[in-house]
Amino acid sequence: MNTDVFRYETAPVFRNPALEGRFTDPRAEGVYEGPGGEGPLPTGLPPQGLYVSDIYASVSDGGYQVPEIPYRQIDARFYRQEVSDPFGEQPGTIVVDTGDRYLYLIQPGGRALRYGVGLGREGFAWSGRGVIQWKQKWPRWTPPDSMVARQPQLKPYSASNGGMAPGLNNPLGSRALYIFQNGQDTLYRVHGTPEWKSIGKAVSSGCVRMLNQDVMDLYDRVRGKAPILVI
Repeated sequence: MNTDVFRYETAPVFRNPALEGRFTDPRAEGVYEGPGGEGPLPTGLPPQGLYVSDIYASVSDGGYQVPEIPYRQIDARFYRQEVSDPFGEQPGTIVVDTGDRYLYLIQPGGRALRYGVGLGREGFAWSGRGVIQWKQKWPRWTPPDSMVARQPQLKPYSASNGGMAPGLNNPLGSRALYIFQNGQDTLYRVHGTPEWKSIGKAVSSGCVRMLNQDVMDLYDRVRGKAPILVI
């Protein structure tokens, strides 16, 4: 047996009691129906071959060469995949499940695209309903003043100093989606990250982190003023 498959099949399934009933385990799906139409799988595990390696391959974008993601070192349940919609929101809605570290983009027909995410301290600071007021490719990062106060070494990137220029090492990665509520900036972002090891984890800072290849895919699918629910 492929060692990655064995490790995945024997790994515990982590649940968040507060979100019980909303958890979707890809092993229960039975059939993988994502792009590429790979067909039935005994566990619902996305294939370890062409599809996964292709979507996480190195890609040239905006003058940058985004590195390949070593996806075999990431828990397979956090791979981009199509699953049953566990929420019943309108198609086009983004749902961020902070408990189980998933972001869903609701699709028609009771389906959803699911992406693994990582969460920083700011990622737990806001919940509720909002809209994607605007989105940006290769954004400039401006840490909030509260973060600069905690980490004085970030002062060169403060708002007064113009923030950090876009690039492969920028904490916002290749894309950022900015969440507003009632016309006000929540300071909550869905964004890429060069730190692929943070996917599925809680880390020291940042909002909702996605693999750069995943946030690029999401960016192209999401329209302006798309509704978003964070739970």
